[in-house]
Parts: sequence; C-alpha cells; structure tokens
Amino acid sequence: MPIYSSMDLRLENKVVLVTGSTRGIGRGIAYAFLQEGARVCVTGRDQAGVAQTVKSFTDEFSTNQVEGFVGDLTDSTTIKKCIDATVSRWGQIDIAIANVGWGKAKPALQADQSEWERVFKTNFFGAMELVRLVVPVIEKSGGSIVFISSIAGLEEIGAPLPYAAAKAALTASVKGLADDLAPLKIRINAVAPGNILFSGGRWEEMIKADLALEQQVLSQVPLRRFGTPKEIAATVVFLASEKSSFTTGACLVVDGGQTRKI
Repeated sequence: MPIYSSMDLRLENKVVLVTGSTRGIGRGIAYAFLQEGARVCVTGRDQAGVAQTVKSFTDEFSTNQVEGFVGDLTDSTTIKKCIDATVSRWGQIDIAIANVGWGKAKPALQADQSEWERVFKTNFFGAMELVRLVVPVIEKSGGSIVFISSIAGLEEIGAPLPYAAAKAALTASVKGLADDLAPLKIRINAVAPGNILFSGGRWEEMIKADLALEQQVLSQVPLRRFGTPKEIAATVVFLASEKSSFTTGACLVVDGGQTRKI
C-alpha cells in the first residue's frame, strides 16, 4: 500500500467515484481519498481485482468508506449503473475521477477507423459520458470532477498518435466543460501525468520488452526518475478539494519536468 500523508483537505465523508481504481494511478487516487476520510466507490472490469482492492481497503479503513463496482466504465449503461449503485449506498456523489485509460495503440499509419474508435472510447468517450451522467448528481452538492489525461496530449513524446490525440481531446474538453459547469457550481480540472511506473502498468510492460528504454526515457526527465501513483494522487485530491476552490478548467502537469519546453 502506498504511503500517503493526509493534507486535511476537508474531504471527510465526501463521496468519491473513481473509475479504473483497482491498480496503478486509480488505486493510488482511491487510497488517497480514503486517507482523507472520504467514502470511495472502487471500480474495475475484473471482479477478482475489485474484490481484492475492496478487501485491502476495508482491512485498513472503515467498511462504510468503501464500495466496489464491477463493469466496463467506458459503456454508457454501465456508467449509469455504477452511479446509481454509489448513490444507493451513500445517497450522493460529490467528486468524480475519470481515470480509465490505456496507452497501448497502433501507430497512426497502421490504425484503421476501428482502432481509433477503440482508443478514443477508452481514453476519451468514457470520461465524457461519465460527466454527462454524473453531473445531475454532483450538482446537488456542488462538487468537483477531475480527468486523468497525459503529457502525451500536450506535446509529441513518441506516444502512439491515436492515444495522444484522445488525451489531447480530453485535456481540451476541460476548458469548455469548465464554462458549462460553472453555473452549476461544479469545478472540472485535469491532471496530466508523465511517466508513472507501477506493477502491471504500461511502462513496466514496455521496459521488460526493451531494457534500454528506461534510460532513454529518463534522460528526458530533469528529475531522472519515474513518478509514482501516490504523486499523481496528491495532485488529484488537492484539485478535487475545496482548498482548490478557485481552480477550474486547468490542467496540472505532474511529469518531473519533462514538458518544460511547452
């Protein structure tokens, strides 16, 4: 379990829905909210993964703080069921974190329409559908939404173009959505992680396939290391909290300085 120091962000008893939260960045985000005293709905496609994550969390926190939901959170019907299940458990949702995403994609010239649609469904359409469906619930408490984007959507870093384009669309959407959601007293922001290494993640997979890749990547990062899920989580919980109350439409980059030239 990642070490996380509470920042006293006044999140106690807030209800948080975190999509894609059984491992990596999503799990780190869910854990950080639990440390702040929030109640968290953990989601994932794999039933065993959700069950293991819920057990791990309830072993450390109150059972009343954790709910699990199994399903594809890029599917509109499933998203609606997840929202309904969370509201059924706790009566509200105050914060939604759109974290579902995957960086594996074909190069642009090898990607047909179905590949573009697959990548956009995972990295963009699901997040937008979550916003559409959760806003009527979050509006009741005047809450917050955070997208997990990527520095791949900010500049050319060698990521597959379909993935980079999907993340660029996600980041760009935050500006327009901020304008739409402000009258409802809902804030929306994005976090753009750099190279985050964790067990079972895309970076671990790529490094195992090419041992020289790690040093090639880190030579571009001023801090000369990979980031961790808990470092992304700290940024997310701050953005979602009332201590970030004048921040909306923003994209915070957490990448060890890699995109310093933009």
